[in-house]
Amino acid sequence: MPKHSFLLNGERVTVDVDDDVRLLWVLRDVLGVTGPKYGCGINVCKACTSHVNGRAFNPCSVKVSALDRDDEITTIEGLPGTAPGPGLHPMQEAWIDRDVAQCGYCQPGQVMAAVALVRQVRREGRSITDADLDGIRNICRCGTYARIREAVRQGEAAM
Repeated sequence: MPKHSFLLNGERVTVDVDDDVRLLWVLRDVLGVTGPKYGCGINVCKACTSHVNGRAFNPCSVKVSALDRDDEITTIEGLPGTAPGPGLHPMQEAWIDRDVAQCGYCQPGQVMAAVALVRQVRREGRSITDADLDGIRNICRCGTYARIREAVRQGEAAM
């Protein structure tokens, strides 16, 4: 089998899997990184949302062969390492402060989408708008969307 190497949460990893294996399965089944959740497997629910080179993406829809050696994948497990200081990432702290999670299944993907959104709007030189929040398409079956929106705004202020 071919070997694939990339950065995962700040560390180099190499896996020996077929080229067409989806990255979500590499993360969960080969590397034991279970933060990105399997929801649909077709890039719809966004429960697996992670970052590639700082931008949101869904590893359920990306073949491991699509990654370059220097691509950096960040999952919810590695998110605290992207923030200054010890402890959780400010967006994770906001999630706790706002008591967002109920079942919690979608929350890693929600947090990762929120962080990517804040980074995107900052690159554009602006703050998050209601339209930006409306554009987050991660599905939450518990329906905590109002608390998610509050947490995103709080997290943005703390980032």
